[in-house]
Amino acid sequence: MQQRRVNAKGALGTLALALALPVVAQETPESLLPPGFGDAPEAPQPGAQPPRPAPGTPAPPVGPAPATPILPPSFAVTEEAGDNAAEAMSEEELAAEKQKYDLPENARRSLDRIGPLTPERQGMAPNAFGAQSGRFLATLMKETRAPITSRWASILLRRALLSATDTPRDIDGADWVAERAWLLLRMGEADSARLLVQSVDSDRFTPRLYAIAMQTYLATADPAGLCPLSAGALRFSKEPGWDMTRAICPALSGDQGLASGALNQAQRRGVVRGIDYRLAEKVVGTGFNARRSVKIEWDAVDRLTAWRFGLATALNVEIPDDLYATVGPHVRAWEARAPALSAVRRLPGAEVAARLGVFSSRALVGFYGQLQSDGDLPANAADRVDALRTAYAGTGTDERLQAMRTLWQNEARPDFVGLIATARAAAALPVSQLSARDAANLVAAMFTAGYDRSAAQWSRLAAQADGDGAADLWALLAVGAPSPVVEIGSGRVSSFARDADPRKTQMLIAALAGLSRIDAQDGASLAQDHGFNLGAASRWSRAIDAAAGRGEKGSVALLAAVGMQTAHWNRLPAFHLYHIVAALHRVGLDPEARMIAAEAMTRL
Repeated sequence: MQQRRVNAKGALGTLALALALPVVAQETPESLLPPGFGDAPEAPQPGAQPPRPAPGTPAPPVGPAPATPILPPSFAVTEEAGDNAAEAMSEEELAAEKQKYDLPENARRSLDRIGPLTPERQGMAPNAFGAQSGRFLATLMKETRAPITSRWASILLRRALLSATDTPRDIDGADWVAERAWLLLRMGEADSARLLVQSVDSDRFTPRLYAIAMQTYLATADPAGLCPLSAGALRFSKEPGWDMTRAICPALSGDQGLASGALNQAQRRGVVRGIDYRLAEKVVGTGFNARRSVKIEWDAVDRLTAWRFGLATALNVEIPDDLYATVGPHVRAWEARAPALSAVRRLPGAEVAARLGVFSSRALVGFYGQLQSDGDLPANAADRVDALRTAYAGTGTDERLQAMRTLWQNEARPDFVGLIATARAAAALPVSQLSARDAANLVAAMFTAGYDRSAAQWSRLAAQADGDGAADLWALLAVGAPSPVVEIGSGRVSSFARDADPRKTQMLIAALAGLSRIDAQDGASLAQDHGFNLGAASRWSRAIDAAAGRGEKGSVALLAAVGMQTAHWNRLPAFHLYHIVAALHRVGLDPEARMIAAEAMTRL
């Protein structure tokens, strides 16, 4: 096998500076929702049907949409502390601890309510998890396999986990933060996890939060971020990564003598070996006045770990693609925001991040713009960037639409990332007499970014459409529009089912029933006719229904994710979608419920 090698020179002052200066975390997370998303629409009353022209009367002209559509803003091992921890502290550590407690009490942050999002900043209310047991919620978070099926469910869960909610009664506040951050990391949301970790004063960290902090700073490719926590973590944890900070942190602060001594001692003790030691040695070698030259070889490495990802990415050491196959897609989403990597290197991660909901449509478009400025693009990526520019700035509707088709790749089953990238361009396109297939794809694209009111304007075309794509256009608007804008009833659903995939029909029925757009009796009858039972119950369905009954938006968002632990939409039971949509609808999260339903129609 041809060896994959990365040569490194010792004293790389600029890289050392980059590592020594922590990546500045976002002060607040980007919103993934367009302004006005979820506001009460100006639409027909529930149950109203779109007007029908009299027989023989020409269809009314389809006028242009508003010139300026609504635009979105810019936008995943615990150990018990020893009883005699203070006795084991050095004089320097005791002095540092004393200095922390010299802070006035009002400068210390409370653990009673932690999170950057408030109701005024798109967050949930402090009581979003109600009176639920913290241990129960923490167990749900630990056991949830992420990433989850739905991009929109992930966006909602991110919002719940980042909200400044009351710390449950039976869990330490730092541990409550740790479990939320750990789930965010597994969702691909490394920056969001970092926001939570940094919301806790370092003297209040628990062993669990130290463990998650290690994972978080590695996920954000910021080994320097571990240094302020190193002394405290070493009192509680025997994790090898913390032991290696004895060498890494002095190197980044310019003390090469201490760094080299600690590194040599770690090598003698076998704290870490092989690639893990070499990566740490390479970090030390980037420090000021370093004299180390390190070569990284991946040939004998059979899997990617957070340590390997974090250090290699911070050092701009290329990780072989086959190692990414040993981890979940969330690691690619971590890669998408890595500051040391060029846009070209981050391209695979950026598209995964968009698919998972970590990147918004606007963030994805901005990334493609950065990609172009970096130069040296692969031919296929250059073509994609050119098509995207034309989709947004072409000279006419036909030219812009053709560019969108290029990005969608397959008009019958459009590429999901292509739909996300063209969401705002689709919302800006005037409503006109297009084919039903084009219109369906435009509406699907708009729903990926929450342009539900812009999408609803295409209902006039849906009333006249036939042929390929007409059924998909109707189904998308039936579940995704802010209010009923197309005819919805048992007969219309049965008509859709005649030519549709059976799984898609089941999901459509589940979504319409959950949104109360068909009555309960019709929904139960249609479900039975198509092979599933809306009344099916399980411990999970009872839990999410009960949380909805108590009005707990945070609990519902978390339990929705619990019910979507599969990588593929075609494996999600239809009755799960029903309970998720119904629960969200009941607690006032109807916009998210509709977008999840529209996503099901798009991705099946």
